[in-house]
Amino acid sequence: MSDNLSSPILHRDLLFAPIDIDLHLERIGGGNETEVYCTDDRRYVVKVKGEHSGSVQEMLSHARMLRNATRRFATVMGARHRIPNYFLIAANTKGDAQLLALQPFHEDARALFQLDYTQLSLAERVALAKQLLDIIRRALGAYRKRGWMPDLYGRSSGSNAERTENNRWYRFPWRVWSFVIQRNLLRANNLMLTTGQDPRVILVDYDPVLRGKLYQRIYYALRALLFLRDFLLIGVMVVTGVVPNPGRASGHPAKQQT
Repeated sequence: MSDNLSSPILHRDLLFAPIDIDLHLERIGGGNETEVYCTDDRRYVVKVKGEHSGSVQEMLSHARMLRNATRRFATVMGARHRIPNYFLIAANTKGDAQLLALQPFHEDARALFQLDYTQLSLAERVALAKQLLDIIRRALGAYRKRGWMPDLYGRSSGSNAERTENNRWYRFPWRVWSFVIQRNLLRANNLMLTTGQDPRVILVDYDPVLRGKLYQRIYYALRALLFLRDFLLIGVMVVTGVVPNPGRASGHPAKQQT
C-alpha cells in the first residue's frame, strides 16, 4: 500500500522495463539502503538498491550471494514466517546493470511498527506473541549455531534524500540510539502481520550484514542480548496491549507488501 493513499508517488526508470511496459512504478516505501515499489497489477514488490550497480558479471555474483543469504534466512524463519524472493538483473537509465529483488505484494499486511496493539483482543495478542517468541527462538538458534541471524527490525525512510541523510557520519549517534532503544521487535519494520483467518508474522527483508567480521560479531551479539528486552515487552503487550511507540524508525515500507 502506498505511503500516501491520495497521491501515489510514481517513479520512472528504464530499470523497470522487464516488468513494466510504461517504466513507471509506484513507490511504497524505502529502507536503509533500498527503494521499494509495487507493480501496476499489485502482485509484486520491487526492491532496488539505489546506489549498487555495475557490470552484468558483478551483479550476477551479487545476486548469487543474496540468493544464498535469502535461502539461509528463509530456512531459519520456517515456512510460516517466510515469503518467496526472486532476483532480476536489468539495465538502468545509465546503462549499468542493476539488481532488482521481487517479493509477493501482501497489500493488506501491516508492519509491526504500525500496529495498534490496543485494538487487538487478548486472544489475538496471545497468538501474535506465540509467533514472535517462535521467531526469537529460531533467530537465537541460528545465532548459537552459526553466529548470524536475520535482521528482524529494519529502518524506514520517506525518500532517497532522507535515507542518504540518515546514513551520513554525523548521524551515527542517532543510528546507535535507534539500534539499541528505538527498534524493539514489536515496532519492527521488517516483520509484517498478514490479515485473514490465520494471520502470519512474515519477514520481508533477507539482506545479510555485509560489514567486517568484528562489526558482525558485535551487531549479532547485541541483537541477541536485546531479545531479553523484547521478551519483557511482549509480555507487557499481551497483558495490557501497551507497546512503546518511539516514533518512526527511519528500512522498510510501513505497509507492504514488506
